[in-house]
Amino acid sequence: MIQYRVTSFWVGKRVRLRGIEPADATAFMRFAEDEEGLGDLVSPPRSAEGYRAWANERATAKPDGDRFQLAVEAVGTGETVGAVGSHHADARAGWFEYGITIGAEHRRKGYAAEAAVLLLRFMFDENRYHKCQARIFAHNEASLALHRRLGFTEEGRLRELVYLSGRHRDVVMMGMLADEFAQLHPATS
Repeated sequence: MIQYRVTSFWVGKRVRLRGIEPADATAFMRFAEDEEGLGDLVSPPRSAEGYRAWANERATAKPDGDRFQLAVEAVGTGETVGAVGSHHADARAGWFEYGITIGAEHRRKGYAAEAAVLLLRFMFDENRYHKCQARIFAHNEASLALHRRLGFTEEGRLRELVYLSGRHRDVVMMGMLADEFAQLHPATS
């Protein structure tokens, strides 16, 4: 009899992707502060209670097709280190758009790359999408470099599309096709 070792689709060497829990509210509040520090997000401050209500809502929300947000948890510590999700998905046309954020104190540890690969593998292999898109602020060099390392191709630049931190900024559109992903990130059996 052949025995197969079953491992979770959602767990890598460094991270585990999981649903958002009410206890994640504080971590998501920190992530929002980190994004503002990068110049990637400027929103009115939200109260701690507002983050708790949001996390409670996410923890009990019903699935919305192929649009979802997951917590990124460090395997070694169980700490919530970021978030990853699919924000737009067009199953008929075969494309989706995703985003990722990692807390400032957890960057440059390989969490973002591994979380992105886990999510992309799910969307390409299990859900049979053909293309992934990512919108990245042109001033976010670290994110642009990450996506290039992952195999994304710059497909265009939307000039002065967003207004952040007192000025208009470009958004870089990056994309990756399913076959490109499969060649660069083969599944391990």
